[in-house]
Amino acid sequence: MKRLRIKHITGFHYEGEVTASYNETRMLPVSADGQLVLYSNLEILPISSHHTYVDYWGTRVSSFEILTPHSDLSLTATSLVEVRDRDHPEHRLEWTALADEIETATEYVEQLGQTNRTRPPAEVVQLARDIVAKAGSPCEAALEIAREIGNRIEYLSGSTTVYTTAAQAWEQKKGVCQDITHLAIGALRAVGIPARYVSGYLHPKPDAEIGETVTGESHAWVEWFCGAWKGYDPTNLIDIGDRHVTVGRGRDYGDVAPLRGVYAGPYGSKLFVTVEITREA
Repeated sequence: MKRLRIKHITGFHYEGEVTASYNETRMLPVSADGQLVLYSNLEILPISSHHTYVDYWGTRVSSFEILTPHSDLSLTATSLVEVRDRDHPEHRLEWTALADEIETATEYVEQLGQTNRTRPPAEVVQLARDIVAKAGSPCEAALEIAREIGNRIEYLSGSTTVYTTAAQAWEQKKGVCQDITHLAIGALRAVGIPARYVSGYLHPKPDAEIGETVTGESHAWVEWFCGAWKGYDPTNLIDIGDRHVTVGRGRDYGDVAPLRGVYAGPYGSKLFVTVEITREA
């Protein structure tokens, strides 16, 4: 078990004075299997009241509006979370049994449809089908698909944007965690395995000393259903463990973007982001 303090600062520098902005943020984790939120707080500057709710996918959302003129918007999300290793039990459902199980709940069916971001190219679909043909079970196939995608895409910061699709990332064979996760999701859905996008944080230093603060960043990984939901980090080729903190889940990045909104004012803005992670136990 690890206790992690996460400080995530983000916002916009506007190219001029904005008269009003309307925003929503998904930056605070919730207590769930494998993690317990001990403390969380969101500070908004300029000061604004905000409405907090849990969205359809189970993610904490804070929505707010700023109706006074401002040239900068800054959010600081601070969380203290206890995280432990997740259980990864084996599920030996056969393909027919999995198909029957999927039909029992909307949450599984909803994670089978492709989105513009996850729709895979034909080469990826064929790759997934070839793995399925050799695998002993859906769970075995899902893990091999995620590993193969992670092995074939080079992680290169700045090589893509939040608007890059799975097909575009595959074409250049480069991307970041968002792209690798979208590709894994698209490949899994293409062979009938429900898969969903998970956003959160990964402590980048496995052997960090207690009290040590390191520079982190937002992270993404995949969960698939093969009798139960199982998480896997295809970017780092590791199971989800006590360094992963979950913030949100959805069909793709669009459902869990940390900050988005609209504003009235001059065209142009610059996003800024910093993440600090401290191991406290």
